[in-house]
Amino acid sequence: MEKAVPVKIAIIKETTAGEKRVAMIPVVAQKLEKLGASIVLEAGAGAAATFPDTAYSKETIEADQTKLLADADIVLAVQPPSVDIVKRMKPGAVLVSFIYARMNTDLVRTLRDSKITTFAMEMIPRISRAQAMDALSSQAALAGYYAPLLASVHMQKILPMMTTAVGSLRAARVLVMGLGVAGLQALATAHRLGAVCEGYDVRPETKEEAESVGAKFVDTGVDARGTGGYARELTDDEKAKVRSVLTQHIAQADMIITTASVPGKRAPRLIDAEQLAGMKEGSVVVDMGAENGGNCEGTQPGDIVKIGPVTLVGPINLPSCLAQQASELYAKNIFNLLEQVLKEGELKPDFTDDVIKGTTLTHDGVITNDAIRQVVETAQTEHA
Repeated sequence: MEKAVPVKIAIIKETTAGEKRVAMIPVVAQKLEKLGASIVLEAGAGAAATFPDTAYSKETIEADQTKLLADADIVLAVQPPSVDIVKRMKPGAVLVSFIYARMNTDLVRTLRDSKITTFAMEMIPRISRAQAMDALSSQAALAGYYAPLLASVHMQKILPMMTTAVGSLRAARVLVMGLGVAGLQALATAHRLGAVCEGYDVRPETKEEAESVGAKFVDTGVDARGTGGYARELTDDEKAKVRSVLTQHIAQADMIITTASVPGKRAPRLIDAEQLAGMKEGSVVVDMGAENGGNCEGTQPGDIVKIGPVTLVGPINLPSCLAQQASELYAKNIFNLLEQVLKEGELKPDFTDDVIKGTTLTHDGVITNDAIRQVVETAQTEHA
């Protein structure tokens, strides 16, 4: 009986400026091979994440990207690949990466027209069964951990209370706005470093989560819960009430971390210029929504600016600052996804499965996500 040819998985080198992560690390690559796959790594793909080619001792290293792509059944990446890379993939191949389709409509059209099956990692359904595949959460956890460390570098005071021979130094006050995965991790980190921590979110059910990591919850007295787990639109009176309460807490903070961001959409405004002007001299704000326009008025993506009394930091791609472990978590997310589609060494995705269906962006020449298809078709009509 003829032995089946193993599925070929290609790991490409990231080319986006500042991106140091790699889509697959050596130890997880070996687990993939046990599922019946052969792994080929583009030369130097893992180097920036502290995984040199020599660390991939059981995988093939390929310097010619064109050859790598032409032979691959599955291509793994972190950032959305270029249109040129997709055009060099063979029809019917699978791409696994972040795509951010609403911002990359040309890429989505190319994926559709090239008959690539695309598993968009930002589209992993937020259900319990898919938690081990949830790359947005795994990367947000590391970003949230890093944000207060980044802010502390720009502060001229320490976070914990300290008693010295000439008196005591007060603990810094930290406010985290937005209590998703990143926000809660930021609170936990700042608390461990000894700061007095407060957390705010429009969802009052996050109160217990904030308290569980040692923070007080900022209660504005407004319940913004809507249907389906999403926040509803506030009335003008409610907005004014929320702003009044938050302004007081913003003014008292030495450090603020803002985390409100939705992939592919503009980040909501949480802090305006007037509120920044009312902060303490020497205070620091790290705006984790900088890549999508910023949570703060005046944020410059990728830059550090001084606005009145505040140092406003607008970091881009915080997970890449912790590239080694960010790559490890991302590789495990991908492995857990591919474990669902690689059966006995063959690629057999079940497109009726809720996780696979929800993650699939394109397949067999069709944009399978209705909302994205509408966005792409609208963009194509506008550019026609």
